[in-house]
Amino acid sequence: MRALEIRQFRSADLEAVYAISLATGHNGGDASHLCQDGKLIGHIYSAPYTALEARLALVIEDDEGVAGFVVGTSDTERWHNRLEAEWWPQLRREYDDPSTIPSAQWSADQRRAFAIHHPEQPPKEVVEAYPAHLHLNLSPRLQGRGAGVLLFSEWVARASRLGIKAMHVGVNRANGRAVWFWAKLGFEQLQLADDCPSRTIWMGRS
Repeated sequence: MRALEIRQFRSADLEAVYAISLATGHNGGDASHLCQDGKLIGHIYSAPYTALEARLALVIEDDEGVAGFVVGTSDTERWHNRLEAEWWPQLRREYDDPSTIPSAQWSADQRRAFAIHHPEQPPKEVVEAYPAHLHLNLSPRLQGRGAGVLLFSEWVARASRLGIKAMHVGVNRANGRAVWFWAKLGFEQLQLADDCPSRTIWMGRS
């Protein structure tokens, strides 16, 4: 059996990144049964990083090929400005904003399209204290084998060389395994001044 290999993202890896994003897009599980457009999740949470912040995009490979990735950025505020200028415009031309339809009637694809037209912004206090952020996803075949820890450790080592220290992640409240995973890596749940009920748990690590 080939040892796991972590390396820099290459353009040939993009389809695998999209596939992994879909396979983990429903509270950490497979979202393919919910989505007609299998690329929508990747359009939001992974592909833009491979295009605009490739220096912080890593993949992990096993015998079958790319089986996980980690992507991120050093400056979240600047990142959202770049998305507005360089990433969202094309997607907004491709996907209609469903705002004219009652949200209770939206399909899973329409909920993602809404996120493209109206991206969620992390709370200001999170971004100020933890400017960097990242996303990490593993194929089911690698989950539970320590691959996530290896991938995160390599990302942190590279990020540290770029001067990145404080970072945050946003985790779906329904994804208990992800909350546990990030806590194991030293991320703490952040108590916000305006702590309204939300689907997202914000976690930070200095």
